[in-house]
Amino acid sequence: MISGWAVYERVDQGRSVSLLPGWAAVAKDILGEAGLHFDKLNKLRVLDPEVTQQTIELKEECKDFVDKIGQFQKIVSGLIELVDQLAKAAENEKMKAIGARNLLKSIAKQREAQQQQLQALIYWVEYEALCKVEAKQNEFIDQFIFQK
Repeated sequence: MISGWAVYERVDQGRSVSLLPGWAAVAKDILGEAGLHFDKLNKLRVLDPEVTQQTIELKEECKDFVDKIGQFQKIVSGLIELVDQLAKAAENEKMKAIGARNLLKSIAKQREAQQQQLQALIYWVEYEALCKVEAKQNEFIDQFIFQK
């Protein structure tokens, strides 16, 4: 009821037709100034229907954005996990390479030590052989001197 008058409407071929068309418009204007609006179903609302629609659209866009951010986070998490696995694999291969290099160095040192031992053995054998030759020569010289 507006200013003591009732506003009546009737339905004509699926459309709402006001019996007092001027009063309905005035009522809507007065309510609009008071911050009250009618929606498509003629329900009284505090927000303007356009603002309500924009709010709903914004809410849907925000939900889509949050969903996309969630998907992005999942992708980034998967990528980070993959990079971590690759880093661990690279570190393992690096450690294997360092171990192999150290093993080669130790094998080289062992070979060098064996070579030095063999060289010392050769020198010892040569020394022994020369000592025998010297002893034979000394014996020959002694025999030669005694025979004269």
